[in-house]
Amino acid sequence: MKFERVSKYPDAQLPERATKGSAGYDFFVAEDTTIGPGEIVLVPTGVKAQIDEGYWLELAVRSSTPRKLGLILANGIGIVDSDYYNNPDNEGHIMFQVYNITNKTVVLGKGNRIGQGVLVPYSVTDNDYVERLRTGGFGSTSFNDIIDAILRTPENSFPTGEINK
Repeated sequence: MKFERVSKYPDAQLPERATKGSAGYDFFVAEDTTIGPGEIVLVPTGVKAQIDEGYWLELAVRSSTPRKLGLILANGIGIVDSDYYNNPDNEGHIMFQVYNITNKTVVLGKGNRIGQGVLVPYSVTDNDYVERLRTGGFGSTSFNDIIDAILRTPENSFPTGEINK
């Protein structure tokens, strides 16, 4: 497992642990980013991660970020799958999807710490036979589910539960 820079950000700062006992790798902002009140913005890190099969990278904002900046992850936690690496849409660029819960504009400067990533092992069930491969970048697995649901439904509607199958 390793972190690398995406081609658009050749000078991006690679994630690093702050101390020997740190579980998470600090991620840094790759370019100045402005987040208006109530906005959700993808904050670029300029980094991708080659993750071994059987692991995923959990993204979380730093513990002080909501209190100091009023930013939270819009999706609660970020999940970066091992097959996100080098995807054709964005090279596997890891971005933090943040939501500004304040009534003030927040500006993140290049090089500011935005969050942490923790490598987490996972298992699958004995009767898991998924063969589908990733075909896109950020949010692509749910997008493919939506397209599949539309194509399977003559009326182009979303039957109850169909979107999550």
